[in-house]
Amino acid sequence: MLILGIETATPQVSVAIGGHEGVLGQFEVSRGRRHAETLTPAIEFLCRQADVEISEFGAIAVDIGPGLFTGMRVGLAAGKAIAQALRVPMIGISSLDLLAFPLRYTDRTIAAVIDARKGELFYAFYLAVPGGIQRVTEPRVGSPDDLAADLMARGQNVILVGDGALRYREELDASIRCEFAEQFLSYPSAAPLVQLAHARALREEWVNPWEIQPLYLRAPDAQINWSTREVAS
Repeated sequence: MLILGIETATPQVSVAIGGHEGVLGQFEVSRGRRHAETLTPAIEFLCRQADVEISEFGAIAVDIGPGLFTGMRVGLAAGKAIAQALRVPMIGISSLDLLAFPLRYTDRTIAAVIDARKGELFYAFYLAVPGGIQRVTEPRVGSPDDLAADLMARGQNVILVGDGALRYREELDASIRCEFAEQFLSYPSAAPLVQLAHARALREEWVNPWEIQPLYLRAPDAQINWSTREVAS
């Protein structure tokens, strides 16, 4: 089964094609944040380069967040539209899972951390297990101080990965000595997305397009602003 992976929950736009042969092709760009303008041409380009027709996809995998609201909506809308047109199922995977998966061979606890803006972070903790990773906490949103407190409370050797970890590196490193993953691993990628999705597809763990739901963790900015306006009035 060929799977199209779409990841747009962060400033990076990432698309990949994969299946039982592994990842066949990948496209990534992390400048400009024009997700809507970039995504469709990226999918078309990747299909041409991999010599794959859109009609060959047996499932569509998407990053369901947490992440940036606009980017998440672009990826989810595109994925649902393609899946409905092809009449194929979808597989949704968290952006935090995608960050942690490339570190699956470490013997440290993994902290996947995404910059949520407004002085907050999305994060979760993972352990490496045979064949992949296991999330040991629910995804949460909090301040850098909240994350630092969680790190100290765990008292374990931790490796942090993600743009949120790098943005607040000095503050986190001052609280507890941690290792930080390389910068090229800062954003979730569509390559691990199709790898994880393929494993789920083999177990038939997919859903209909209309069943895919984003993982927000906090209210959209428009809702927050409207609530503030109501209080002010």
